[in-house]
Amino acid sequence: MANNKDEARVRRKLSIRKRLSGTAERPRLSVFRSSKHIYAQVVDDVAKKTLVTASTLDEALQSAEKMKKSERAKKVGAAIAAKCQKQGIDKVVFDRNGFIYHGRVMALAEGAREAGLKF
Repeated sequence: MANNKDEARVRRKLSIRKRLSGTAERPRLSVFRSSKHIYAQVVDDVAKKTLVTASTLDEALQSAEKMKKSERAKKVGAAIAAKCQKQGIDKVVFDRNGFIYHGRVMALAEGAREAGLKF
């Protein structure tokens, strides 16, 4: 049994990562959510390289500070999708990183889908 929320999330994360892996054809879109910010990165696990990153800390998204967190997450999803399409990536595997698919994590996924990324 986990002692706290973070340990429970890490346990779920490891369980998910056993089944999930990013390749060159279909890299992994990994999401991390902190109390203030949300981060997303597209990773090729075979080559062990991060291909694209986006977060609420990016210069382009700093103007979105007055929005709700879920709205900012949706913008991050759209930004990561745009960066992926510039590199020729159109399909990814979504890794929620142990977080529940709800709220900001779901908003990021919806933003990426609306911008043309396929999961």
